[in-house]
Amino acid sequence: MNRRVHTIWAILAFTTLAFMGCRPQQPFYLHEDGDLSHYVDVASDIEYPDVNATPLAEVTEAFEPLTLENLKFKSYWRLTLEEAIKTSLHNAKAMRSLGGRFVSSAFNNRAQTGDAPDALTTGPDVTRTVYDPAITETTPFSGVEAALSAFDARWSTNLFYQKNNHQQNVNTLQPVSPFFTPIFNQNTATFNTQLTKVTGQGGQFTIRNNIVYDLNNNPTRQQDPPVGVGGVPKDWNLNYEMSFNQPLLAGAGAEFNRIAGPVNPFTFIPGNNLLTPGFDGVLLARINVDVSLAEFEIGVRNLVNDTESAYWELAFAWRNLETSNTALNSAKQTWKKIHLLYVVGSKGGEAKEEAQAREQYFQFKSTTQTLLNELLRAEGRLRYVMGIATTDGRLIQPIDKPTVAKVNFDWREITEEALARSVDLRRQKWRIKQQELQVIAAKNLLQPRLDLNGTYRWLGLGDELVGTGRAYNANTQAPGNRFLLDTSAAHTLASGQFQEWALGAQMIMPLGFRQELAQVRFYQLSLARERAKLQDEELEVSHQLVDAVRQLNLNYQLTQTNFNRTLAADRQVEAVAAAFEAETVTLDQLLEAQRRRAEAQTSYFRTLLDYQRAIITVHLRKGSLLEYNGVYLAEGPWPAKAKFDAHRLARQRDASLYLNYGYTRPSVFSQGPINQNVNAQGGEGIPEGTPAEGVPHEAVFPADLPSPETELLPSPESAEPSPENSTDARRQSGLRTAAANKQGFDWGPLGLNANDIDSAADTSFAEGTSASSDVPREGRLSQRQRRTASAHENTKFTNPTGDRKPQTRDGSVRKVKHQDWNSALKHESVENQPSGPTVGPAASGQGS
Repeated sequence: MNRRVHTIWAILAFTTLAFMGCRPQQPFYLHEDGDLSHYVDVASDIEYPDVNATPLAEVTEAFEPLTLENLKFKSYWRLTLEEAIKTSLHNAKAMRSLGGRFVSSAFNNRAQTGDAPDALTTGPDVTRTVYDPAITETTPFSGVEAALSAFDARWSTNLFYQKNNHQQNVNTLQPVSPFFTPIFNQNTATFNTQLTKVTGQGGQFTIRNNIVYDLNNNPTRQQDPPVGVGGVPKDWNLNYEMSFNQPLLAGAGAEFNRIAGPVNPFTFIPGNNLLTPGFDGVLLARINVDVSLAEFEIGVRNLVNDTESAYWELAFAWRNLETSNTALNSAKQTWKKIHLLYVVGSKGGEAKEEAQAREQYFQFKSTTQTLLNELLRAEGRLRYVMGIATTDGRLIQPIDKPTVAKVNFDWREITEEALARSVDLRRQKWRIKQQELQVIAAKNLLQPRLDLNGTYRWLGLGDELVGTGRAYNANTQAPGNRFLLDTSAAHTLASGQFQEWALGAQMIMPLGFRQELAQVRFYQLSLARERAKLQDEELEVSHQLVDAVRQLNLNYQLTQTNFNRTLAADRQVEAVAAAFEAETVTLDQLLEAQRRRAEAQTSYFRTLLDYQRAIITVHLRKGSLLEYNGVYLAEGPWPAKAKFDAHRLARQRDASLYLNYGYTRPSVFSQGPINQNVNAQGGEGIPEGTPAEGVPHEAVFPADLPSPETELLPSPESAEPSPENSTDARRQSGLRTAAANKQGFDWGPLGLNANDIDSAADTSFAEGTSASSDVPREGRLSQRQRRTASAHENTKFTNPTGDRKPQTRDGSVRKVKHQDWNSALKHESVENQPSGPTVGPAASGQGS
């Protein structure tokens, strides 16, 4: 029988396992209809949030993008660097980033455009905004205001009323009945109000008022009236008390409470960690704000750097396109000439010559189309970092000229400046200070927690709370006063008959301090780590500065070399063209000379713009980029309510009495605000017109390249010159005939006039000197620089002029304003070319 039962159970077990398997099973319901549409509609659909967010007009109202097939725009936007930076900062709610670094030197002779920026969309949580410092300061539970609120006075009050009516299991006979009643009735009310203040030393003071009303039928209470049985007794208990609690060892002192915040372990729930609270004091919260401000400054600095780099890359894209277009038009003229000889069957017009000239033309055309597209991409990147629409009917033309004067920096000086002014190092130093303060707080907790506390209380009892009754006196020697009838609790309290006080001490001490010692060691190791990071960051800053100085020198030398190379290439084209006319050289030699001239011109502009960016990089690495561009950080305007509240608090502080909370003086943890040289903008002591020493200036050499016949250069729909350029247009029209007669490379009026090309072709690039400087880009040449410039009168440049304000003697900086282009310093156009470039057939999609 047992064997049969075991067999049945085994069969049932195996059958159950076979049906169940080893996977989770859905439950079975008898009345399930299988319609789960309500679940699918709610849980599986991807929904769109309903938020109150208005799209930017720069996004919704943008025009059709400019492409090779669509070059329709209304006007040029002749933009200065100062205006570009100002626009970027004005639109910088979120710190836009181009999503990558510009290469320090780009020898590929292409503008560094890169892909479309995506830093904000791919990393929205790490993007810095203008709201971050304020958010950090107002963060609940960890911000500065939250930390300060721990020391605010707190008022609390409560009021309760209760009705009791319950039976009691008591004996109704003597001798129990005089003390207890079988049915207990009671009406009671309790009112409590108190004011508590935590001091800077971690102590706590409290003033409290308690009122208790009690009406019950307990037989032991006095009857009303005192003789007889009638009436229901009631009484009012009133008391005022003051108490204090002051830590003497752990948790004591202003320094600890400023770092860790006030904490009372005796009020914690049993079982909690008593002596290792989280440090969230005012100083740590303040340092978090300083770190956030440093990160905000880093965001502003990077935005300015990206704006300036994008500006100069767009300037190079324009120069590169003009150079390629010059080569394209030169190749086109050569092809036309060979093609004419090919048509008439003359010598030099052989089929292979015509095909070679045609291939060269289309090669330059392909390059020019690519460079035009890169110009539009570079313009789009500048628009993005400026925070404006992708297309608004204008095409940006940078008009600031890059500095070509040689800038020398004293190595020791800029190294010390980088260590003192680098915002990255300042942020790390704040983190070190934060760890130092936490080590101090952790060491404080290695002491036992010993608190001294005391209470003093005044009491009053009466038939009425206030009223006009007498003070109650329970003294049996005063028969007329020992009854509660017609007494006032307030009068009893005011009589001072009943007073209580208490004084004591409490102590908590963990045996061994194991967790406290581990906490100290943790913060000591964290401090050592942050200090090691600072040393390596300083080393990294030094290497960055060395690389920036090295690139600065390299790009200046390359600019010199490529300038001379361009002059030589231009002279070579002239010589080969003359030889080709005399039929002493072949066509491929002429075409090769034209190609090499285009490469030389592009290389010159590439290194010239890289030299400008190298100067920016030096200022970036030594922490003076914002000052170099005239950008200073300051708190925005206060609203009227904030000013009103601040003025009210200032009056309260001025009218109050000074209360010294502590017997210890907290140590200094900040050296004050950083020096942005704002006050030096109106520096005194230097006569007006005195030249500033070492101001990198915008020299007027080498001159610009000439404008080509603009086959692929974009032009606005209206060719009418703007009012500010009308005089310049009339001036240029008188110079086109002479420029058109020149077959060589025309440098224009910037120190190298067209008539001076032949005599000056052998003159090399001359150095414009500028001493080590940490000043903006304005100011006249110093006397020493003027002497140096006058010694090079035979070179291809003239001294810059303009009304510049000098630098102050103490090395501070005046307000920066980038120099605008002089209308007389524009490159010249060839014959029959309008003042602005025009769209050729290739740009409009037509054949040549």
